[in-house]
Amino acid sequence: MKISTILDHIDSGHMALPEFQRGYVWNRDQVRGLFDSLYRRHPIGGLLVWVTESRSALYRGDGQLAPGVVKLLLDGQQRMTSIYGVVRGKPPKFFDGNASAFTGLYFHLDQEVFSFYQPLKMKDDPLWIDVSRLMQKGTSGLGEFIARLSAQPELAPRVGEYAGRLSRLIAILDIDLHVEEVTGKDKTIEVVVDIFNRVNSGGTKLSKGDLALAKICTEWPEAREVMKQHLAEWEKAGYHFNLDWLLRSVNTVLTGEAKFQFLHDKTAGEIQDGLKRAVKHINTCLNLISSRLGLDHDRVLFGRFGIPVMVRYLDKRTGLMDEVERDKLLFWFLQAGMWGRFSGSTETYIDQDLEALEGPDGGLDKLIEQLRLWHGGLRVEPGHFTGWSLGARFYPVLYMLTRMGEARDWGTGLPLKANLLGQGSKLEVHHIFPKAKLYDKDKKWRYKKSEVNALANFCLLTKDTNLQISDRLPEEYFPEIEKKHPGALASQWIPMDPELWKIENFLAFLEARKKLLAKAVNERLKELLHGDTRWIEETRVITPTPETVLGGISSEEEEQELEALNAWMEEQGLPKGILSYDFADPETGIQKAVFDLAWPNGIQEELSEPVAILLNEPPEVIALASQARFRCFTSIGEFKEYVRYEILAEEKEKIA
Repeated sequence: MKISTILDHIDSGHMALPEFQRGYVWNRDQVRGLFDSLYRRHPIGGLLVWVTESRSALYRGDGQLAPGVVKLLLDGQQRMTSIYGVVRGKPPKFFDGNASAFTGLYFHLDQEVFSFYQPLKMKDDPLWIDVSRLMQKGTSGLGEFIARLSAQPELAPRVGEYAGRLSRLIAILDIDLHVEEVTGKDKTIEVVVDIFNRVNSGGTKLSKGDLALAKICTEWPEAREVMKQHLAEWEKAGYHFNLDWLLRSVNTVLTGEAKFQFLHDKTAGEIQDGLKRAVKHINTCLNLISSRLGLDHDRVLFGRFGIPVMVRYLDKRTGLMDEVERDKLLFWFLQAGMWGRFSGSTETYIDQDLEALEGPDGGLDKLIEQLRLWHGGLRVEPGHFTGWSLGARFYPVLYMLTRMGEARDWGTGLPLKANLLGQGSKLEVHHIFPKAKLYDKDKKWRYKKSEVNALANFCLLTKDTNLQISDRLPEEYFPEIEKKHPGALASQWIPMDPELWKIENFLAFLEARKKLLAKAVNERLKELLHGDTRWIEETRVITPTPETVLGGISSEEEEQELEALNAWMEEQGLPKGILSYDFADPETGIQKAVFDLAWPNGIQEELSEPVAILLNEPPEVIALASQARFRCFTSIGEFKEYVRYEILAEEKEKIA
């Protein structure tokens, strides 16, 4: 079938994209390479389409399908979207991606190369031809281009040669592509998705969640968009979830299982009802976690895969929930987050926890006991605060203590658990002993990065207070705070021995504060258990392992740099990375390292390599990430170059 005919079929609705297909992920280099192959008449491969009735076809986009049968692209989406975008000068109706990948493609008539528009290189060279403009005008507009070239005396002798190249470029539309069809009543969506996965085994293979959602959409076409609307609402509140996560909660509500295969037999009505119930319970969970534990945004919401378990519990129970039951549920969620319950084999652990809720002897007690047996103990010890950086698992615990307890700001004396108004009232991480003094190379007590950025050297203060304290040492500013706001230091678990406020006693200060923090956490845990303290009794204590978690964001400034980089990625039409990515052992869930910023499935999900940004990290962290097949960048500048020239495939302009 000629390329021009295929494009006409896309326009008329005779050819479209199946609903389960992911969006457009090609970059400029791939588009440029495709058109170079087309121009040189190199083979680019055929298309695989699913022939099905348009009335029952589930397809992407808001365009209308033609009546009768329709051909849905199973293999060839990236190529046909690129060709359509360049030839038509706009994306097809089913487009979902970054249109800049095919916008502004030019062809040089002398060098016979394709390149994307660059003003410095192209503005004074008439041999650069806008491919989209040429294709839209076609042979009827060929005279315009030839006349323009003929008007240049130095080019006139070669106009005939250039005209031939222009004609060859336009004739790309006459190239025949082989179209193989998958047809027949036996070709159910399960069969077709299996074919799709086999064909795309080296590319965007569908996940179990994608397959489940594809099947849901066969009966409820609006399912994906409805779910995305709920995700957008949570994002406004500061929580970032994805479709797989939401679908997991729908699954637990309807089936009591983690595996998506149990959703396959559910009707559209059952799915709609399950989603409604799941969203209601998720909102309840987030409200409880935010208001009672103070974990009020995405960065501190550890153990998010515990929420599908909580959703199942809330859906099965009847009547009003009292404070004791509510807090016991939150106790389990908090403990699951602290010990990384879902950092390993997520599906396996969700299933185990769901099973603990079932049967006559099931419930919260059994759920908590199972967690205790799995981890070995639920009491917090000072050693658990040995971690460092904003990515440490116990950083959310420190945040929780600040929000849940009586912690007070050192500048105003006001409780930090209240909603504070104003830009200067935003909470920031404050280094109690300032980095500048701890890193002073002229002093004999120059400390290591892991000590300077230890959790026990962090507290949370308002932005204004942080600025007022600046880089003064505790022995200087602590007495001022205690005089102005008696008890404010102790409210943030500061050891009150003035000797520990001296920089030469910094390590002793850390050890003393870790004890105070551990004691405070256990007190909060007791509050949540309302006297039923059997799970955190002294006899059940286990000693924390001395193994240190490597890496992590080490300062507020570093975090701001990475957040700015994420914003830059969004401006490029690319996905944001995960801040403080928890790199864990997949079997045990034990945290091995924290990568500052990561794309564990690649920037172009499952098409490009995993990427990690590791700022100011030791060689051990880089080695660990490299062994896990992450492409590592140790500077933001290097990473931006990678994005520009390998993902977006921009060309480096040569400045004369």
